[in-house]
This record gives sequence, C-alpha cells and structure tokens, in this order.
Amino acid sequence: MKKSITLVPVLFLMAFSMQAWAWHDETHLAIAKAAGYEKWYNATGADMVKLKAGNIENRNHHVNNKPGTIVTPRMVLSQVRLYNRSGALNGHLYGAILGAIREYRTTTRQDKYAEYHLAFCAHYVGDLSQPLHNTLYNDYNKRNHVATDAVINGEVLYKLPLIEVYPIVIQSEDDLAQEVARIANLSLNLGYQLEKEGRMISRQEAYVQIGHSASLFRGILRWLGK
Repeated sequence: MKKSITLVPVLFLMAFSMQAWAWHDETHLAIAKAAGYEKWYNATGADMVKLKAGNIENRNHHVNNKPGTIVTPRMVLSQVRLYNRSGALNGHLYGAILGAIREYRTTTRQDKYAEYHLAFCAHYVGDLSQPLHNTLYNDYNKRNHVATDAVINGEVLYKLPLIEVYPIVIQSEDDLAQEVARIANLSLNLGYQLEKEGRMISRQEAYVQIGHSASLFRGILRWLGK
C-alpha cells in the first residue's frame, strides 16, 4: 500500500511533464558549443530545474500551436510577461527566450553573476528548433516526442561540423523577436509535415533544425558582447 501511494505523484509528474521534454542533453550541449558559448556545459540546466520547479519551468519550453498558426514577432513579445509563470497552459517558449535575456541584462547591471540566465536562454533557443515543441501535444506528438529528442543525441557532440551555423545579426529585441518567429514557423511547419506524412524526423532534418538554434544563439551572444 505504501508503494502505490508513493508512485502516484511520480507517475502523475511523468505524464504531466512529458510535454516539456526537449532535445536530450548532448544535443543541447552541441547547440551551445557550436554557437561558441564559453559555458556551453550549462545548457542543460533548464531541464534539470524542471525536476524541482515543475510547471513554473515547464511552460518555458514549448508552445502548443494549432495547425496553420503563423508565429509573429508580436506574438513572441506578448509572451515575455508569462516567463516563469505556470498558468499559461499552451506554453510560452518564445517569450522565455527574451525573458531570460532581460534577466541576464538586469542581473549584469546589478553586478551579480548573470551567466545562469544566459544558460537558460541557450536551452530555450535549443528547444525552439525541436519541431514537436511547437505543435499540439496530440497523439502523434506523444508517440514520437522522446524518439525525436534522441534522434542525433548519441553522436552530435562528435559531429559538430555537421551543424551549419549561419550569420544572424541582432541589434534589438525587435530583431530577436523576428528571428524567433522565423525559426518557430520553420519548426512548427516541419512538425506538422512530419505528422501528415506519419514519419519521424530524419537525422539530416534534425541537423538542419539545430543549425537554426546554434545560429540564433551565436547572434544573441554577439548582441550581448559575449
């Protein structure tokens, strides 16, 4: 009897947090490393926090976009106020990217250690390119989410040259919101294409996707003078 009582909250947490799983650790680390982030090894921290912070952190990792959604810069900016809030069930990944940067800048101005906020941003930028973090958590998503997270995880740290990093210039939050929206649309369109075709993401598609994240995070680092 004691065992069953203990397992109930654990099983509930697993089922409820499954939606917020993302690229596995090595893939997140590879994105941050390819971007040139000096503290790339911190890029998995946001997933570890979910074990303690639950939905306060979970909602920062996804957006449940319906088919046909077009993500706009305005939509991205409107989500910033939801950063670290558990109430928005559809998620607010796009706003979390900007929210983490705002906290990094605020903490830096206060002469406090700000790198953890940037590491959170690195993780959210990685989540942005995972197609199933931009689509509804429906039957297809549930069946394929974990396998999608893992598709290149075992090899990616040893194949960094396969991550194509291209120039992205960011000079303002508006620029960043535009780039976040662009990659979000690429990701959600791919997610629904995969669902329509009833297949898993390919390795090649996964490398293209994480290339978008690495490129965006490199642009963010340069904007911040890192």
